[in-house]
Amino acid sequence: MSTIRVGSAPDSWGVWFPDDPQQTPYTRFLDEVAASGYEWIELGPYGYLPTDPAQLSDELAARGLKLSAGTVFEHLHQDDSWSAVWKQVEDVAKLTAAVGGKHVVVIPEMWRDPSTGAVLEDRTLSAEQWAKKTEGMNELGKAMFDTYGVRAQYHPHADSHVDTEENVYRFLDGTDGRFVNLCLDTGHISYCGGDNIAIIRRAPERIGYLHLKQVDPVVRAKVQAEDLPFGEAVRLGAMTEPPLGIPEMAPLLAEVERLGIDVFAIVEQDMYPCEVDAPLPIAQRTRNYLGSCGIPSVTFT
Repeated sequence: MSTIRVGSAPDSWGVWFPDDPQQTPYTRFLDEVAASGYEWIELGPYGYLPTDPAQLSDELAARGLKLSAGTVFEHLHQDDSWSAVWKQVEDVAKLTAAVGGKHVVVIPEMWRDPSTGAVLEDRTLSAEQWAKKTEGMNELGKAMFDTYGVRAQYHPHADSHVDTEENVYRFLDGTDGRFVNLCLDTGHISYCGGDNIAIIRRAPERIGYLHLKQVDPVVRAKVQAEDLPFGEAVRLGAMTEPPLGIPEMAPLLAEVERLGIDVFAIVEQDMYPCEVDAPLPIAQRTRNYLGSCGIPSVTFT
């Protein structure tokens, strides 16, 4: 029998940066995520939550919260990128492990700026760059586990080089499941035209972590037609609360349940920037909805 542990993340409170006056203060986020009925959270951008392990542990314990994962970004396809990526990993992995987290979600950096839409590099990788990225991730995942005891879970992302279903398979084919597996972000896969259930069925042994989110198909169609950058898409409401978007959550969760694994499923609804009063009622409705999907393995503890 599988256990799908559902939690939430700073992203669902409109948090994208360590420090931004538009964002919900971290104490309010922690208060509200606990009030929503979740026990599991992620770090979000490093520096948003306290980086002192003792202080963070106290803040979590005071609210009955636990940490599932931290998050880092990678650009390992670029020359001389290892030291910069590893420096970021060291900070995040060390803090994650110190407060009991067992995973680090690794996200590919985007090829265009999410805010301005400025193109930063080519949107496709050469065969040599693909090899650097996949081989680099194997090394990163092994080093992360050997040094800090945390597992690398790779998160395909819109406007990155690992975005479409085809590119997800290419990434999985080039990496080793001993060192790196998949953080299946249901929203990003659907946003990029992929089929989440097809990925689960093709690579069941590589599903190591989940981000649950839905996409508004009307906004997605506009994004495709106009080739809009991800940040603009989010401001237009590309990511929406379930059950208003795609993919359908109940059949997807049922497919994960059939795997018979213990896995985190962290709710992430990209909505930067947002009014500070907006996230709490959405989080409460989302938790209630996910609990009503009739999937026995779904738990919030």
